[in-house]
Amino acid sequence: MNVLDILQERGFIERTTHDQELRDCLDQPGSTCYIGFDPTAASLHIGSLVPIMSLAHMQRQGHRPIALIGGGTGMVGDPSGKTEMRQLLTPKTLKENSAGIKRQLSHFLDFSEGKALLLNNADWLTKLKYIPFLRDIGRHFSVNRMIKAESYKIRLDSEEGLTFIEFNYMVLQAYDFLELFEHHDCKIQMGGSDQWGNIVAGVELVRRVCQATVFGITFPLITTSSGDKMGKTAKGAIWLDAAKTSPYDYYQYWVNTDDKDVSRFLALFTFLPMEEISRIEKLSGSNLNDAKAVLAFEATRLAHGNQEAVHAYQAAASMFGARKIAHDILPSSTIPRGDPNADDETVPSSILDAEILKAGIPAFKLFHQVGLANSGGAARRLIQQGGAYINGARVESIDYTVTSADLDAQQAIVLRSGKKRYHKIEIKN
Repeated sequence: MNVLDILQERGFIERTTHDQELRDCLDQPGSTCYIGFDPTAASLHIGSLVPIMSLAHMQRQGHRPIALIGGGTGMVGDPSGKTEMRQLLTPKTLKENSAGIKRQLSHFLDFSEGKALLLNNADWLTKLKYIPFLRDIGRHFSVNRMIKAESYKIRLDSEEGLTFIEFNYMVLQAYDFLELFEHHDCKIQMGGSDQWGNIVAGVELVRRVCQATVFGITFPLITTSSGDKMGKTAKGAIWLDAAKTSPYDYYQYWVNTDDKDVSRFLALFTFLPMEEISRIEKLSGSNLNDAKAVLAFEATRLAHGNQEAVHAYQAAASMFGARKIAHDILPSSTIPRGDPNADDETVPSSILDAEILKAGIPAFKLFHQVGLANSGGAARRLIQQGGAYINGARVESIDYTVTSADLDAQQAIVLRSGKKRYHKIEIKN
């Protein structure tokens, strides 16, 4: 399945350039795409989850994502969506913020063995020479066209106006695309709807300089059903950094999702199958609340890991009462399905189709799939280091295939990572 279809089905796509050529590009495995992340804080917040999840979907479908930290453009400031000039950051602050962002992105993307890249545009933008840059790059930009961009129009109409340093932002972002195309064969830039003008400028610059076609994808601004911006609460923003927003508070944000938003947020912010999510639209009452618990658990697991998600789920149960999630509600979720207060049932569990087990599934894939490892590479390392167990027996080879022969007396499979992290797999016939 083309990743473009996946992103469209799940609600990620607002606009694209060169529709058919883009689809043809993504039909080929190993296409490289990128998204820029503004390092104005040491943590991203959930407003960044749509771009993060889109990169993760790209990687899951065999493409290579680049997360570009705007260390260089962060010294200039993006005027998009702002009515006043952003505070300019020092190199020291940008470096600290970039390190924090990398830690958070590593929960969603596998950066091992070049499967994803984390780059900083300060590496090339801070080395540019002004006159050669104006001559070689600036000559390709029309001021008439630039001032028609939405991001510039808003600032031009504001009381403060648009500074010359901010006016350069579009040129610098377009140059990023050219740099990534020439040195990393990156052909796709993605971003929020407010980045459309900047992305198109990059597409046009690559065409003019390299006589090549590259592509742009933008995402819609995600709001709640009440029209509020995602991640804004009475307490402030919901951050991905556990030091700024605890895993429990993060879980609580998602479990309090409005009924009208549950299925949409499950599609955007989890990797659960769409055929399961589509059934949620028919639920109501306690069953819909179960689906909210699954949304909260899966979103917390992605951002903070399986163990923190289980702890948040258990803490919520102790505060507001235990909830037993039915096995037929989003069955692919690894949320604990039993009584959270019963020791033998606090182990996260999921359901696996008997036909999949009959055919066999690599052990490292299974450990990654259930959340005992953050990536396939991490699962392989877990096995190599002797920390992976199936029904109490150590997995000796990274090539080991789990089959029906691994079922225990209860017709289940218990996976263990290290000494304390467990996951129980039940089989569906």
